[in-house]
Amino acid sequence: MITLLEVKKDPVKLTALLYLREALTAQRYESCPSFIRVAREFGASEAEIAQLLEDARRMPT
Repeated sequence: MITLLEVKKDPVKLTALLYLREALTAQRYESCPSFIRVAREFGASEAEIAQLLEDARRMPT
């Protein structure tokens, strides 16, 4: 059974992933490590980060 807490997205993680996506799209690669660090700190999985690094057009989940 999945609890509501597991379904809820951390807004800081999601914001960091969105900023990572924007930086990749704008080719501002020097900003990416900071966004990745924050996203990881707030619970982003390696798969979530890898999906954006592979294709920045994807929306973070």
